[in-house]
This record gives sequence, structure tokens and C-alpha cells, in this order.
Amino acid sequence: MSDPISVAIAYHSGYGHTARQAAAVAAGADSVPTARAVLLDVTTLDGALWATLDAAEAIIFGSPTYMGGTSATFQAFAEASSAIWADGGWRDKLAAGFTNSAGLNGDKLNTLTSMALFAAQHGMNWVTLALPPGWLYRSTGSGSDLNRLAGFLGAMAQSPSDLGPGLAPPESDLRTAEHLGRRVAETAVQLVHGRRVLAASAA
Repeated sequence: MSDPISVAIAYHSGYGHTARQAAAVAAGADSVPTARAVLLDVTTLDGALWATLDAAEAIIFGSPTYMGGTSATFQAFAEASSAIWADGGWRDKLAAGFTNSAGLNGDKLNTLTSMALFAAQHGMNWVTLALPPGWLYRSTGSGSDLNRLAGFLGAMAQSPSDLGPGLAPPESDLRTAEHLGRRVAETAVQLVHGRRVLAASAA
């Protein structure tokens, strides 16, 4: 039996809200039978972190949106990956992203765009959310819709600044994060199986 396909969730959370979103992403990835999610807090940049990322087939990046971009902690992680970039260590891995902020908009798209560019610099293949916009897309929509914040590049969540992580993000945003994790894991399974078929046909 083959080892499970590793999907790493490399994230930073300032107050716990993004960590709750990360856990939902991991739950989605773990729902795919042949995949295994690994949660990695990038606050500590040690050998174990880099080794786990090296072994992963996919890396899903997560950060709160602070002042219109990723947190300083996440950016430090991104910059510390320059040695991996120089060696092409993450080339052809899958990548995706998620973010959370207090505002409904909060310039979250800028955070996801910067993550996608970061992944592109590493030569990774970005997996989009692939959900239609929820909520105000139709008059019958509601705040309980998947993708209620109408993100396409990645999963967005909103946590009011006066609510702790036990109450925010709301369930719809967490289910959207689960969808992202499941989609990345399913894509990773397809990619790995496709590579195995190609290798077998070339043998």
C-alpha cells in the first residue's frame, strides 16, 4: 500500500482566527482517503518545518491579512525559503492559499495574489477555489453560502475584531476553507497517480 499523499498547510495566525481556518483546510484535505494533511505553524522556522514541506506534494499557504498584505511572520517565512527557491526545491508542487481579516473586503485579494506570486516564483502550480460567488451573487443568496466573500484565487474568511476565534470565522467561511483543502488534496491525488502511470508506461 502506498504512503498517503502529504498536503502541508503552512500558516501563521496572529489571534487564532486564521488557525481555525487552517484547521478547516486540513479537515477538507483529510477527507480525501489517500491524502494526509499536516498543519505547520510557520512562526518557528526549523529543520522539521522545511523537511515536512519538502516531502509534501502540495503546500497550502495561509496568513491573516494585515494592512493589506500577509503578516510579517508569514513574509519572514516566504523570504527564508529563498534557498529552496535557488535549488528549485518546490518546483511542480501544488500550491493554494487562504486568508482572514476583520473586514468583509479588507484587501484580502492582495494577500492571496502575493501568495500566488510567491508560489509562481517557486515554480509551483496554483490551485484555485473553483466555487461560484455566494451571498449577493443572487437575490436568494445568504451569508451561509459557500464562498460568501466571492473569492476565486483562494479561500477568504472574515472575523469581526471583537469576536474571538471560538466564534469567528463563521461556519460558511470554514466550509469554504474545507472545500479548498479537499480540492487541493483531490488534485494532488490525480497528479501523483498520473505521474505513476506515466512512469509505468515509460518503463
